[in-house]
Amino acid sequence: MAGTTSFVKKLGNSVKKVSDHKSSSWWYNHHMRAASRAVSHRIPLVDFVLEVRDARIPVSSEYGHLRYFPSSSRNIIILNKMDLASHSKTKEWMAYFKEQNYISYAINSHNKDNVKEFLNFLQAKVRDLRRSMHLSDTHTTTVMLVGIPNVGKSAFANSLHQIGRVTAAEKGKLKQAKVSPHPGETKDITSLKIASHPNVYIFDTPGVLPPEIVDVERSSKLALTGAIADSLFDQTELAQYFLSILNLSHEYKKWGKFSELDKENQILNDHTQDLVVQAVRRALFEEIFAFKGNLEDENDMVQLIEAQFTTLRKVLNVNSDSFDAANSIVASKLVNLYRTGRLGHYTLDSLPSTYY
Repeated sequence: MAGTTSFVKKLGNSVKKVSDHKSSSWWYNHHMRAASRAVSHRIPLVDFVLEVRDARIPVSSEYGHLRYFPSSSRNIIILNKMDLASHSKTKEWMAYFKEQNYISYAINSHNKDNVKEFLNFLQAKVRDLRRSMHLSDTHTTTVMLVGIPNVGKSAFANSLHQIGRVTAAEKGKLKQAKVSPHPGETKDITSLKIASHPNVYIFDTPGVLPPEIVDVERSSKLALTGAIADSLFDQTELAQYFLSILNLSHEYKKWGKFSELDKENQILNDHTQDLVVQAVRRALFEEIFAFKGNLEDENDMVQLIEAQFTTLRKVLNVNSDSFDAANSIVASKLVNLYRTGRLGHYTLDSLPSTYY
């Protein structure tokens, strides 16, 4: 979309500078290099590989190292964080993967029923494998989770583990994978039991990015969804990119029928409170609705985003002597609201034009 181009380039180039800086302590550091080697070594040894992707970016969050291994019915694409993506777009992406002969499954790793359904699906696959290969009852099935940072592998592994405990003896001995909202926190391969009779174990692996990302659009999407550490670039660039997406979407139109807010009960210092979220939505809606420019024109888009930042500083009660510092605070809050789904559900990757 033309109105987002300048923001994509600006953010994508910032990410590229980080990836080009080989001395960076975060980007493809020794932990990622070691993890990449360990995962590549183990993939041929496990029974199933679950490639966890972010449902908001089904292609941009691809785990590139799997390209070095042949596609197999034992490889399953997990579209995690489906609750943050467009429901209709997720269905379209799953249909696309099916047409490409990939098995895919949409997941919200925090939804117990959804995870239980997937575990039943996986156990059916395990039974099929055992029958086709004439495996003994004592054979332990192994499943490996792979993916880029912050797609929710550890949260998914923990959910499978908790739901998969089936005997009283296993309860109370819960071994959890480390979960963090920050990318790159998992450093080692962790084994968790997710089923008994027969035994099924899942390996949670560290997130690994490619050594270099040259596509600025993909870089921007990875940054916005949190696959790359926020500390590596300006939060304002992230928020500007998100607002350019919001302004060209239909999500904001859902916010036009809000009743007058009870401002006396607003907790202005906590941007996650429902009343404040509603105030943010209302403010963004009114700015877009009142804007008379052409949002496909980048200069007009910049003008609208500047107006939105001015309004949000007031709505979020952000006071600072520094203009840049105030904008940075607003940006951080705005990005958090986007990432937690409070400002709508967006799928950033578009299906190939040849698919339609």
